[in-house]
Amino acid sequence: MPSFLVLRLEAPLMSFGREAIDANGPTRDFPDSSMLTGLLANAMGYTRSEAVRHERLQNRLVFGVRIDRLGYDLLDHQNANLFEDEKGWTTKGVPEGREKSPSYRPDHDGRRALTHRRFRHYRADAALTVALRLDPATEPPTLDDLAAALDYPARPLFIGRKPCLPSASFFVGMSEAESLVASLQSIPTTEPSIATCRFVLPPSETEGLGEPEIVRVTNKRDWRLGVHAGEERIAIMTLPAQASAGAGI
Repeated sequence: MPSFLVLRLEAPLMSFGREAIDANGPTRDFPDSSMLTGLLANAMGYTRSEAVRHERLQNRLVFGVRIDRLGYDLLDHQNANLFEDEKGWTTKGVPEGREKSPSYRPDHDGRRALTHRRFRHYRADAALTVALRLDPATEPPTLDDLAAALDYPARPLFIGRKPCLPSASFFVGMSEAESLVASLQSIPTTEPSIATCRFVLPPSETEGLGEPEIVRVTNKRDWRLGVHAGEERIAIMTLPAQASAGAGI
């Protein structure tokens, strides 16, 4: 029987990403392959330059999501006044200046500046349960390696963007179940009164469960080029939140 790593994603604000246009950064209401890869890789201590390790982990992930609490969409309109001669800290760990651009204009004190505006969407007050396995299962890192890293992460973890700090530990436990759905249904929901939830699954995991809604999403990242370039089919369906009988973790 397959083993699954079970995660709980819950925070005041979460951001799962979506196809972005210009300065507008929308979010889905569930995580995708690249977001979970980044979360797990960060816990394991991978650096951003390790594209091969990120891509291999992403390609091994097989996961399903149960949306326990949908929450609501929150839009943050951000404005920043940027000066051409200023430096800022980056993920490289060293200060970095901005490139020269004709967009900079002298402000009231003569310094060249521009106003940067962007829209960032978040899921507020949501809660989700994720079950995942790795294929192949015995290749490192294993599920046990990921579980240990989530308990003692190499770096601080967040859900999407850096301000999205989790409300509690990500790691719920390990589950043995016949399928992703069975694994998710063995875990109590954050909302005990609900009878059904939306599930997001690989289409191959929906056999015998009814007719799912099939959606195409751009959810895989090309870690070498640093862009999202992979499309997949996912299945969305409403199912019983928990099994009528059966043990949890």
